[in-house]
Amino acid sequence: MEDAMRDGVAAQRERLMEGLRAYGGHYAELSRRFAAWLGLHSTDATAVLEIAAAEERGTPLSPARLSERIALSTGATTALLNRLETAGHITRTREHSDRRVITLRSGPHIQERADEFFGPLAHRLDATMAHYPPDLLARFESFVTDVNSTMDAHLADRSTTSPPSPGD
Repeated sequence: MEDAMRDGVAAQRERLMEGLRAYGGHYAELSRRFAAWLGLHSTDATAVLEIAAAEERGTPLSPARLSERIALSTGATTALLNRLETAGHITRTREHSDRRVITLRSGPHIQERADEFFGPLAHRLDATMAHYPPDLLARFESFVTDVNSTMDAHLADRSTTSPPSPGD
């Protein structure tokens, strides 16, 4: 009986992980479609979304932090920011008392366009989550936080590790 229960829990965990993988795939596809909808390269659209999301959280990004978030070199990030600024999608400001610190802000139309594109999905997701009681959503929020913390720690551990050579 205990083995069957353990197998059932293992199968449930596998289904949960598969669901998270599917969510990641859907998120990537939405990002790709948003980029195409804006007429931007996917990396540029990802950068715009990162900048806008950080602003919404009240923690605007610097170019260095954006570079880390989207895994580009500083030179590639500078070229990307030049393109986005020229197109009016972002601005670079000097808001900090240390005038060398640059803050990235989304252009005035970006939040409007993101709301237009993602708004219908946000409403559908909100309607879906409304079916679940607050205590269950709180537990799921805790679960997602723990999963993300685990993945962050794993990625940090792996950031300096190179893959084994084919002959090893």
